[in-house]
Amino acid sequence: MKDTLQVVIGGEAGQGLVTLGELLAKSFVRSGYHILVTQTYMSRIRGGHNTFAIRVGVAPVDALREQIDLLVALDDDTVKLHQATLTQADGVVVIAESSTVAAGRCVRVPFKKLADPKYENAIALGVVAALLGLDQAVVSEAASAYFGGKDAAVVEANRAAVAAAYAWAAATPQPIEKLAPAGASPARLMLNGNEALALGALAAGVKFCAFYPMSPATSIMLNLVAHADEMGLVVEQAEDEIAAINMAIGASFAGSRSMTATSGGGFALMTEGVSLSAMTETPLVIVVAQRPGPATGLPTRTEQAELEFVLHAGHGEFPRAIFAPGSIEECFELTRRAFALAEASQGPVFLLTDQFLADSHRDVPPFNLETSATLTLPAPEPATEPYKRYAFTASGVSQRLVPGAGQELVVADSDEHDEQGHITENLALRVKMVAKRLRKLKILTDNILAPEYEGGDTAELLLIGWGSTKGALAEAAAHMRAAGRNVGTLHFSQIWPLAPAHFLDRLRGARRVVCVEGNATGQFARLIRRESGFAVGGMVLRYDGLPLTPEYIIEGLGHE
Repeated sequence: MKDTLQVVIGGEAGQGLVTLGELLAKSFVRSGYHILVTQTYMSRIRGGHNTFAIRVGVAPVDALREQIDLLVALDDDTVKLHQATLTQADGVVVIAESSTVAAGRCVRVPFKKLADPKYENAIALGVVAALLGLDQAVVSEAASAYFGGKDAAVVEANRAAVAAAYAWAAATPQPIEKLAPAGASPARLMLNGNEALALGALAAGVKFCAFYPMSPATSIMLNLVAHADEMGLVVEQAEDEIAAINMAIGASFAGSRSMTATSGGGFALMTEGVSLSAMTETPLVIVVAQRPGPATGLPTRTEQAELEFVLHAGHGEFPRAIFAPGSIEECFELTRRAFALAEASQGPVFLLTDQFLADSHRDVPPFNLETSATLTLPAPEPATEPYKRYAFTASGVSQRLVPGAGQELVVADSDEHDEQGHITENLALRVKMVAKRLRKLKILTDNILAPEYEGGDTAELLLIGWGSTKGALAEAAAHMRAAGRNVGTLHFSQIWPLAPAHFLDRLRGARRVVCVEGNATGQFARLIRRESGFAVGGMVLRYDGLPLTPEYIIEGLGHE
């Protein structure tokens, strides 16, 4: 029996592989297993080769693997494209209707004989689940829940297809290793990064969202749309990204917690709005979900190449914070923290994610809604009379009132302005206003999240990562420790501002330091050198559109 394996479902868009994959993943979770799921798909409506990968284990799994233990081929091209990455272990590795794989390594399933062709994915679900040892009742219940909103006949037809698949598998024994039994586990959620971000925004009290669709950020807003009525939320699809960010700023100026979400190409249009948020001292949360560029690049693949872009986006000088969640839990918690910090500092705060994290499903325990982001905040400044929206204060934060909610006149201007908010070209006042805005940086630096370190007191090899590299980094280090190596990991879930006091001793204490990033130029390694003076000695970089894996990191260390 296997403690963990990687299942990959491949086929054309429109063949139902996402339905199959989600149902299989839900069945694993309901059976007590841990999962990590991700998708690869081409940038087209229909056709083209897509995959749905599930890493399942008795214990929590942190990352995908390069090799495939079980390939479910919904078309012939799937076998041809993935044959080189099949594991070399003996036994069945492919489930298909027809295959060029040797007979002893392939289960040839008569899909069309077992059910109507439109239920082929339900047959595949039943066959895979049966061969791996999942209880039929659990799989059938998962299918019923998944199709519960459809016609009763559709629900019953899918249940019948699953039953037919189980019966066929029972009558046709196959030499395939089953999964080791999973222990009892508490109730868990199956969420991807974008779903967790949306839930985090709702938990933070978001009331207005504006966006223009752009993969891989779009589903954040679609998840918010699904809950808009019950949560009293307004979600607006604008005519473009320029309108989206300006609408979000306007809503925030009017007193609503606001956000927008996009990817690199859309964020390029938003950069003037970032400066508007800073100049008007208006809180705003901006999600940038990275994908490979330049230009349209690879719209449905992953990368970490927009760190420097987001760090420097917007004209002029002003404070900002950038979070980079590395897990589903961090997507939820850091979104809540981003809203709290944007309100506290009265300016833009970013969440920098990517396609891999956005589309990756994992099993997580229910979030604790009773906890809240704990921030170190300056004492409230006394109100001014008459009201001055931009009154000079020790902290740089001025009293923020909502226009129309009281007798005070609230004035804002995108030009440089005086304390009341009126336009000015007084150059001495300009210097004082710049200093006022920059004083708010202390709120951000007082609330920096320190990087998370794992390993011994000192590490022979220290691996640095940020954002979605977290799981692959942890598993690569665990594998090397099991081989007797002294390896530590340092993962950053906040990448700006940085406090060298949080990490410089770790870097200096390691014999060898390597930065692992999903870009071609080592952007985070450069940022560390700029902020701390420490030159990272090596890098493992990936920029082919695929996520980092433990095997890729370990192999890269050998070549680095």
